[in-house]
Amino acid sequence: MKVVIAGAGSVGSSIARELLSNKHDILLIDEKPEVIGRSGLKGARWLIGDACELTTLKDAKLDEADVVVSATGDDKVNLVVSLLAKSEFGVGRTVGRVNNPKNDWMFDDSWGVDVAVNTPRLMTALVEEAVEIGDLVRLLTLHTGVSAIVEFTVPQDSPIIGRTIGSIELPQDCTAVAILRDDAPITPSPDDVVEAGDELFFIAAIAVEDELRLALAPQQTDDDGGES
Repeated sequence: MKVVIAGAGSVGSSIARELLSNKHDILLIDEKPEVIGRSGLKGARWLIGDACELTTLKDAKLDEADVVVSATGDDKVNLVVSLLAKSEFGVGRTVGRVNNPKNDWMFDDSWGVDVAVNTPRLMTALVEEAVEIGDLVRLLTLHTGVSAIVEFTVPQDSPIIGRTIGSIELPQDCTAVAILRDDAPITPSPDDVVEAGDELFFIAAIAVEDELRLALAPQQTDDDGGES
């Protein structure tokens, strides 16, 4: 797979390193020649230039790329590169790095972005996951902005322990996609029984997250029939 990465900073270089280890063809674009020496990337090809310039992208032969990753520290640059990759070169898949969460709303298909990676939001989600066992945590909003990948860690006193996945009344526009148990991923089936400590992953419409939360963590009732 041929991947072009705009921006050879810490993020772009890390992506390139992982892809190179998997034998992909990597071209990095950056304005600073000195990044080549300090990157430590072996096997990558380089192009020194402004990734927002059409001439630079033509030199990079973007029309031959399978994926373009915009990984600079400037959201404006990442949007422009993604848009040019789609509109001028017909690249099949673009990935855009979001530096400022306030700009997240712009990283969609109207700007040529197929997948937006919001690092601050992902880090926040991981922190929330660590401290909010028993609550639903949104890990990633899909690029349409309509659905998300969400996670629920089953607490020790959860009423769904011992129930099967199929017996949990999930809302419409929601499906269970994985169970993480003892660090081992499981493809869920309706007959799988929920255990304490399970991490349940769902793809759900954002609009039904509250319904999903109630299905996974129903309100306990006291002896008088009221909510506790």
